Amino acid sequence: MKKILLFRTASLFIASCISLLALAQNFTLRGSITEKGNSPVPDASIILVGTNKATTSDADGNFRFSGIASGDYTLRVAALGFGPKEQRLTVSGDTRADLQMDAGAIDLKEVRVSSGNDRTTTSMISAIDRDLRPVQTAQDLLKMVPGLFIAQHAGGGKAEQIFIRGFDCDHGTDLYVTVDGMPVNMVSHAHGQGYADLHFVIPETVERIHVFKGPYTTRFGDFSTAGTVEMDTRDQLEHSEVKVEGGMFNTFRGLAMIDLLGKDKHIFSKRPENLYVAGEFVHTDAYFDAKQDFNRSNIFLKYSGLLSDRTHLAVSASTFGANWNASGQVPQRAVAEGIIDRFGAIDSDEGGNTSRTNVNATLVTRLRNEASWKNELYYVKYDFSLFSNFTFFLEDPVHGDMINQRDHRDIVGYNGSYTQHALIGDKPLRWTAGAAVRADQSYIQLLHAQERVITDTVRSGHLDQINPSAYMDATLDLSKRWSINAGLRYDVYDFNYTEDRYDSLSGNKVDSRTSPKLNLYYQAKENVQLYLRTGIGFHSNDARSVVISGSENNLPAAYGVDLGSTFKVAPRVLVNAALWGLYLESEIVYVGDGGTTEINTPTQRLGADLGVRYQISDKLFADLDVNYAHGRVLDVPSSENRIPLAPEITTIGGISYKQDKGWNGTLRYRYIGDRPANADNSVVAQGYFLVDAGASYRFTKLEVGISVENLLNTEWNQAQFDTESRLFNEAAPVSELHFTPGTPFFLKGVVSYRF
Repeated sequence: MKKILLFRTASLFIASCISLLALAQNFTLRGSITEKGNSPVPDASIILVGTNKATTSDADGNFRFSGIASGDYTLRVAALGFGPKEQRLTVSGDTRADLQMDAGAIDLKEVRVSSGNDRTTTSMISAIDRDLRPVQTAQDLLKMVPGLFIAQHAGGGKAEQIFIRGFDCDHGTDLYVTVDGMPVNMVSHAHGQGYADLHFVIPETVERIHVFKGPYTTRFGDFSTAGTVEMDTRDQLEHSEVKVEGGMFNTFRGLAMIDLLGKDKHIFSKRPENLYVAGEFVHTDAYFDAKQDFNRSNIFLKYSGLLSDRTHLAVSASTFGANWNASGQVPQRAVAEGIIDRFGAIDSDEGGNTSRTNVNATLVTRLRNEASWKNELYYVKYDFSLFSNFTFFLEDPVHGDMINQRDHRDIVGYNGSYTQHALIGDKPLRWTAGAAVRADQSYIQLLHAQERVITDTVRSGHLDQINPSAYMDATLDLSKRWSINAGLRYDVYDFNYTEDRYDSLSGNKVDSRTSPKLNLYYQAKENVQLYLRTGIGFHSNDARSVVISGSENNLPAAYGVDLGSTFKVAPRVLVNAALWGLYLESEIVYVGDGGTTEINTPTQRLGADLGVRYQISDKLFADLDVNYAHGRVLDVPSSENRIPLAPEITTIGGISYKQDKGWNGTLRYRYIGDRPANADNSVVAQGYFLVDAGASYRFTKLEVGISVENLLNTEWNQAQFDTESRLFNEAAPVSELHFTPGTPFFLKGVVSYRF
């Protein structure tokens, strides 16, 4: 009897120890957040109810909690544009929980600001804007970036001039742009370094826009100085759609997006798959005296699906073409003297054509050791021909100064990354190792022309440029409040340019750049994040300037720092505020309009950004962005240290009324202040204040609406330059402001049908 009692007592003691040990054991809870079709939902707010644990999903929709004790829990998930969702689960070991979100109305109460994730600042704000603001053109996509302004000055077919954070980025020299991981910027382009023509994108196919201001994100290299804009296209369509738009100035746009698979059809497996095609055609004569006869066509095809439970494949192909006439920039004196009116042209033969074809494939594999492996291959076929005349009869008083810039290019590239979640002690660590290579082969020409007939060759040659790169990036949660992100990037450039006729303008140069990053995040309290970001970025110089000058500074560095906060002052009020500074080294610039090089001295920019998003009611939203930049050229006298065309004060804002059915509307403004057009500020680029509006009524499947640009019919200038030019029979050249007039009052109607 005593033996039985002793045995039972020992058994009870052992069982109690095992139970206590199990209760004391900490486990890991991981999972993924997706929408229908298995597309990842990044930046989702994930809370483990009843604990102090909260996080956000990463770019691939994955999340992780460590140190979870055994027990029953409720996982609560919310994301912009999706209805909130909860899932009950039991943790008795390492556990996985995958949730699928359903589309829903925007509710800023569901937005959670958390530390250690730079995607939750300007990217979060852009996600709100993307859902609320009307997007009708590719240019509207760039306008989603807080503080970014654009200007068009060549008939609508040329890439826009970009202004952000005290930079006149030209067409992309200091702003990196990607679509589905594929670079948009063109290196050593015929018209300008970093040329980023986004018109090959059909705006309705873009699902997310992520914004990274400054040179602080390790996976971005060339051109990522003022910042990066990363766009992701939809993996699937919620519905098929046809849309027709028409308006003033003989403007027409047709769009069709068709789901080719539907719900029950499959191609490779019985797992979720999606296949859709989108097509767009645009025509306008625009508002100039000489008809622009602008035509653009786009076709986009995309497949996405699960090849296995752990492998996702996305393949897309697109082709784009455009041709147009342009009025170009006009001198103030020609308008003042009545030679032309504001919408006239000195040389009406300007214009051009361009095309781009892309093939892109991305394979993401989720491994069993909490790691993911991403591989992307892309190919681009690109053609560009632009006729311009900026100086009229300055160089050739008889035949004129028209030039033709041509670029015929092939690009092949690869992006790869390996991401691992791990622990250092009990502290979560997420690290990524990446490698990439991009190879450009191009035939670039600068030609003289008259009435679009070629008369002489100024420069022509073959470009072979290769950029391999590698990086390491890691984010460590030091505590519940502190996290640190550190990264190191290494880029190598092999510049090779062969001039057709002049051996002295040919050459080869190899250079490299190391770019470290260090970012700190502090969760001051719930929904209050403080951050300090530091890093070195760069943009490459044009290969022609590199081989001609022989300079040692071919990859000028940009040293940046941001001190800021993202916080909520109320459940439905989201604010981002930052003070920032950026120092850019001297650079050798290739002037594509003249075939020459010039040296720019270092520049310094200091500024402040403020962004506010306020949900007034369930259906009414307000937004405001105010940006200030103080930029100066260094190492020159103070009387000549202004940065030409650099914006100083900009602000945009508006109100939006949005619902699933019934009336929707928006009223918006944009303002940019006067700014110097030259180094001594003797010529001033004129600022403007514009108001746009739109309204629509949505039935179950049908939507009709109108939009108005420049509601007040303000007289304003888009692109503006201090240019020396000479008119026909003019005795001497004149240096003054030349401008492209901005859009007058422009009314457009739209009808769309979803099925």
